[in-house]
Amino acid sequence: MIDATDLRLLELLQRNARTSNADLAREVGMAASAVHQRLRKLEERGVVQGYAVRIDPDAVGCGLLAFVHLRTEEALGDSHVADALAAMPEVLELHDVAGEDCYLAKVRARDTAHLHALIRERIAGIGGVRSTSTTIVLKTIQESAALPLGSDEEPKG
Repeated sequence: MIDATDLRLLELLQRNARTSNADLAREVGMAASAVHQRLRKLEERGVVQGYAVRIDPDAVGCGLLAFVHLRTEEALGDSHVADALAAMPEVLELHDVAGEDCYLAKVRARDTAHLHALIRERIAGIGGVRSTSTTIVLKTIQESAALPLGSDEEPKG
């Protein structure tokens, strides 16, 4: 079970995963060793799945962001399209969705030529892909991997 202290630790780590155990301990009023134990248990239980660095996509030549909707002819339970898509480094996220489409992929590319090749050659070349529809992002207003843990702001009502 996740208690209020665990939630506060998770919230602090989402803001800055490099926060030291000593700083986390000061924030929650515990000993650093107790914080270390809690974090280790959260990791063991799979609540904390890893620590990551956020990189400016433009700085590394991946400035084009797009969402690709895919329809497939896969039989129920077949995952070969999903497996092939998930193996592509340009595919940052892949979701099995309800509705007319089968999958929604968040992709990064260098430019429109790279995106074109990705969709027309590599994605369309996967057996079972029937069609794609692509939305190119002109500007990202807000993007975060942080989950709304609820301790910062209570719902108004």
